[in-house]
Amino acid sequence: MVLVMATTHRLELTDQTLREWDATVLSSGPDGIVLDRSAFYPGGGGQPADLGVLLWQGVQTRIAGVRKGDDLYLIPEEGDPLPPAGITVHGAIEDERRTSLMRTHSGLHVLCGVVFRDYGCLVTGGNMEPGVARMDFNLPEVPPGFKEAVEDACNAEIVADRRIDVRSLPRAEAFQIPDIIRTATNLVPPEVEEVRIVDIVGLDTQADGGTHVASTRQIGRLRVAKVENKGKGFRRVRIRIED
Repeated sequence: MVLVMATTHRLELTDQTLREWDATVLSSGPDGIVLDRSAFYPGGGGQPADLGVLLWQGVQTRIAGVRKGDDLYLIPEEGDPLPPAGITVHGAIEDERRTSLMRTHSGLHVLCGVVFRDYGCLVTGGNMEPGVARMDFNLPEVPPGFKEAVEDACNAEIVADRRIDVRSLPRAEAFQIPDIIRTATNLVPPEVEEVRIVDIVGLDTQADGGTHVASTRQIGRLRVAKVENKGKGFRRVRIRIED
């Protein structure tokens, strides 16, 4: 989903390939560093925040996290210098980690689309780190061969090289899309007027605020590592993304 921040323009919402950019520091202090433009994903929806650096006047400030408050606050590594307000900085995201998270997040959407299509199950939770992830479903019983069937179906969709489109729609228009919410509860706050849509064309369309690759083939290979029983009617599917 798209949330309008007080001052920071979020570049990653429209250009997920962007890794370096220039920006102006709006404020800098104990709460963190606020830029006028940032491609650091702040975390959310199970996807962790980006890591990276800010470069300014021959100085490097490592960014260890992002905090969402009334704006996006970049959290420097302890002991690193703070760039003063008004200065121009060059931002850079840790590429290997971000790319792995994009592949992983898109892999989870493929998993979500396959399980919803083939078994009619909604998502009850999820989380990810680079290359590994889990997704929970309201699946009452695990059918015979479920693990192998889901893995094969996911990899067939990856090989199909389905395009992954991202767009924003007015809330009323977005909620006219069938099954746009793939979670058991609607997590889009009522005050959000523009909803960001991630569409794996022909497989999965849902509201989502994370970063993704451009097509399913870029995910690599998805392996279902384990299916766990998390209580009555709930199953956890753990996946790994491989080259």
